[in-house]
Amino acid sequence: MRIAYLGPPGTFSEEAVSRCDLARGGEAVPQPTFGDAYRALRRGDVDGALLPIENSIEGSVGATLDLLVHEPGPLIRRELLLPVRQHLLARPGTRLEDVRRVLSHPQPFGQCSRFLRERLAGATLEPTHSTAEAARKVGAGEAGAGAAAIGSRAAAARYGLELLAESIQDVDENFTRFVLLARADEAPTGADRTSIAFTLDRDRPGGLYEILGELASRGINLSKIESRPMKQALGHYVFFLDFEAHRLDAAGAEALAGVRARVHRLWLLGSYPRGGIP
Repeated sequence: MRIAYLGPPGTFSEEAVSRCDLARGGEAVPQPTFGDAYRALRRGDVDGALLPIENSIEGSVGATLDLLVHEPGPLIRRELLLPVRQHLLARPGTRLEDVRRVLSHPQPFGQCSRFLRERLAGATLEPTHSTAEAARKVGAGEAGAGAAAIGSRAAAARYGLELLAESIQDVDENFTRFVLLARADEAPTGADRTSIAFTLDRDRPGGLYEILGELASRGINLSKIESRPMKQALGHYVFFLDFEAHRLDAAGAEALAGVRARVHRLWLLGSYPRGGIP
């Protein structure tokens, strides 16, 4: 398979590609943004796109959720949990007290907020498209003197940087959940998860409760639910829901039919084997 991911090489997304069973032996195709990776799949340029969808510290990755709803088509075929260790990277000879600018993807800024607040309170935070892009800019001298990046140990090695501080994330149990998107989801395995999104036709008491009841009445475990603005008008939301069953299982199919009858619009995001912590 040809798998698109957030590049350049050295990102956590590239590491996730290397750990995905369907991607082994295939070609990893770096892309500048999540949207570029997703649209490469929609155009048929690649066979899959591996994108982060949730972090244990920072929560859901809104950019990925928005793509699934506003540009529908690809389905989730795999999920995997990647342990994430964030490090402060700088050019050789840089001291921690020299750092005046920190570059990284916005997510690591949130994951490392305590370290940045306590150790680099005076530093300016500059967002980049990816942690590897931040490391590349620092390594190439494009970020100027006193610059550092937050990223992976692999990015440090690739771009000739030293680790000024290791494992600077707020908590040790820092995991990012990635999903492999493809043109079709996976056949039932007996230990599956299904992801859907939906909107309600109007704001009314008990609307969401009725949806959850379709799962509870069939003994299906709900593993995640959240809402995001629909980006149309204030007060309009889309709900994202994960439950532990395959859409082709008897109970899963019945629950989906019940949900479909109660919502304004339903997006099936895919059924896939449940991933675990490596």
